[in-house]
Amino acid sequence: MTINVVIADDQTLVRGGFVVMVGAAPDMEVLGEAGDGAEAVELVRRHRPDVVLMDVRMPVLDGIEATRAITTDPATAGAHVLILTTFDLDDYVYRALRAGASGFLLKDTAPEELLAAIRTLAAGDALLAPSVTRRLIREFAARPEPEERPSPKLLEALSAREREVLAEVAGGWSNTEIGERLHISAATAKTHVSRLLMKLDAHDRAQLVMIAYETRLVTPA
Repeated sequence: MTINVVIADDQTLVRGGFVVMVGAAPDMEVLGEAGDGAEAVELVRRHRPDVVLMDVRMPVLDGIEATRAITTDPATAGAHVLILTTFDLDDYVYRALRAGASGFLLKDTAPEELLAAIRTLAAGDALLAPSVTRRLIREFAARPEPEERPSPKLLEALSAREREVLAEVAGGWSNTEIGERLHISAATAKTHVSRLLMKLDAHDRAQLVMIAYETRLVTPA
């Protein structure tokens, strides 16, 4: 199955490099490229891609607002946004995750890792780059605006096991790893994650991580 991709970056050379890299993959197709966030949103609405490579800093509409526009529109919410950034601890990235991005990678990531990340997002699998993502979330999850923090009451509908699984998801673990850590099968872990997504009205696993930290189910070390 071909993975359809839209690429958004305001630097022409950088964007062109991503277009060539992704376009050369036998299982991927670039449906369009954008030089600003507004154009990216329009392309996603027009083409309905599986994955969007989104730069954070862009003119007209930045990557954060473009991500929010894509993930909050029912017509385009199925697209998984992968944030591309220059710095691994960047407040912009945390804000983008809160806006609905599915994960992030550094721009100097090796080509094979970027392609693997696109495949991971397209399959709806685990949050990207767990070790780096954990550092970023722990850095910034302790200090979002109080009025935007969801109430711990949000978790009242969860069973004890679902809370355990949510805590493991917040650690960046895959379904297989969660199964091993909680002594359940990977299939059972996947079922719990699916129920968490539904009960918490979360876009994907990245949003589950946000909820786990912001409701204080998990606290930064």
